[in-house]
Amino acid sequence: MSKENGKLIANNKKARHDYFLEETFEVGIELVGTEVKSLRMGKCSIKEAYVRIENGEVYIVQMHISPYEKGNIFNKDPLRTRKLLMHKREILKLQQKMKEKGYTLVPVDIYFKGSLVKMHIALAKGKKLYDKRNDLAKKDAKREVEREFKLRNS
Repeated sequence: MSKENGKLIANNKKARHDYFLEETFEVGIELVGTEVKSLRMGKCSIKEAYVRIENGEVYIVQMHISPYEKGNIFNKDPLRTRKLLMHKREILKLQQKMKEKGYTLVPVDIYFKGSLVKMHIALAKGKKLYDKRNDLAKKDAKREVEREFKLRNS
C-alpha cells in the first residue's frame, strides 16, 4: 500500500470510527535506530495510542513498536513516550483548539516518506453512539448498492 509516495506502516481504523476527524497534520517522530528497523518490518501498533501536548511539545503515548530482534542492548521500551516534531505555530494552534470542549488529538496513520518516518495526527471530536450507528448504516447501504451493481453487470 502507498501513502503519498511512501509505504504505509500502520493505520488507526478505530480513530475514524470513534471520532470526527476535523483537521490532520503531518508530523515527524523522534526515534532511535532499532525502532526504525522494526518499523521497516511493519511491527507497529497505534490502536491504543493518543497524543498529548506538554510544555509546548507534542508527545505520542502508548504507541507500540516491537523490539528489533537483532537489536539486543540498543532496544528501547516498546511503549515509551515519543516526541513528535511539529512547527511551533501549529502546536500553539492545536493548544487553542484543545481548550475547546470535546477536542482531542488522535494518531491516524504512520508511513515512510522517503527515508523518514511520518505520522498523520488529527484534531478530532468524539462521536456519540447514534453517530456511529448512522455511519454503520451508511456503510451497509453503500455495500448493498455496490453488490447490486456488481450482480447487474455480470
